[in-house]
Amino acid sequence: MAEPGAEAEAGAGVGATPRYRGALHPDTWEQELEAIPMFMKRCPAEVDAARQPELACLQSLLFDEEQSPAELARMYKNEGNEYFRERDYRRAAIAYSEGLKKPCEDPELRAVLLTNRGAAHFHLGNYRSALNDAVQAKKLKPTHLKAIIRGALCHMELKNFSEAIAWCEEGLRIDPKEKKLVEMRAKADKLKRAEERDVRKAKVVERKEQRQKEILLAAIKERNIKLVLEPSNEEEEISDGLAEMSLDGFHSDNAVGAKVHLDADGNLNWPVLFLYPEHEQTDFIAAFHENSRFIDHLMVMFAELPPWDLERKYLPSNLELYFEDEERAELYELNPEHTLLQVLQHQRYFVKAGTPTVLALVKHSPFSKKYLLGKKVHRL
Repeated sequence: MAEPGAEAEAGAGVGATPRYRGALHPDTWEQELEAIPMFMKRCPAEVDAARQPELACLQSLLFDEEQSPAELARMYKNEGNEYFRERDYRRAAIAYSEGLKKPCEDPELRAVLLTNRGAAHFHLGNYRSALNDAVQAKKLKPTHLKAIIRGALCHMELKNFSEAIAWCEEGLRIDPKEKKLVEMRAKADKLKRAEERDVRKAKVVERKEQRQKEILLAAIKERNIKLVLEPSNEEEEISDGLAEMSLDGFHSDNAVGAKVHLDADGNLNWPVLFLYPEHEQTDFIAAFHENSRFIDHLMVMFAELPPWDLERKYLPSNLELYFEDEERAELYELNPEHTLLQVLQHQRYFVKAGTPTVLALVKHSPFSKKYLLGKKVHRL
């Protein structure tokens, strides 16, 4: 007579609950159950036939190449739908693509696959791909409302409001009461009108700015002030056109956006850069009135000595101002009593990048002597 528990695992102790071959372990039974195809909640993206023979067998039965292309395409569609319901849009798109690879001649099934893949792409943010699928689906089935709605949604996301309206109207000819299309048509029309209004406003602003620039250029030319454009090649050129008033290479927060402009009285106000080469420091005046004297600004700028002037040398009466003629490699010493306009009208002064620049040196200082050594200096 056979002993009870002959099928039990060897080594089970007296009084212990016997475990049978293939039994689930009490501590890991949930994970082991999840590995059985029938109880799986999610199918792995890649099936390893050696480690998961049961799943590989089921997969081969599902997608047996002996089935017709239409049957295989339908199975991939159903698989994609499952992924879509789980919001796994990437795998859904892959499944629909596999279905579309099958040489299925059913235009309605292919239209559904395309529409569904377009929906998956839409949720992934791939609006162009989604739109392409909607276009192809509509070609296969012109009355396919889901494809038309998807195409209209794509155009809305791409801000192609005129096209979105056209797609909505096409769908409404098929079903005039389709709520999604009615609402989307109204929204697209509202956004299109707002966009057109913004374009009109932008054109008005652009024309106004262009007119102001022309007036500004005329004022500069009238004063015989010479501007130097910064061309793409290494050569500089003097132009009658208004240079782009930016400060390339200068990184002061105060200078950002500063441009020459006309005030209410028709006077020019310039952004002016002061350079202190001895200490590698700068000062920037955003709006230097053309009729203001240099000495007036120096009195304000050095009312208190800057922290980098440890020797307390930078006093208004102790400074010499120069501008550089880069073409001739010569310097011109300014009279601090002169106005900015008087300096800018000098025959050898060229305004670069829309920003007049002035060098400031301490009179008779060792640095000043060294800096000016070998340079030709003119005094105005």
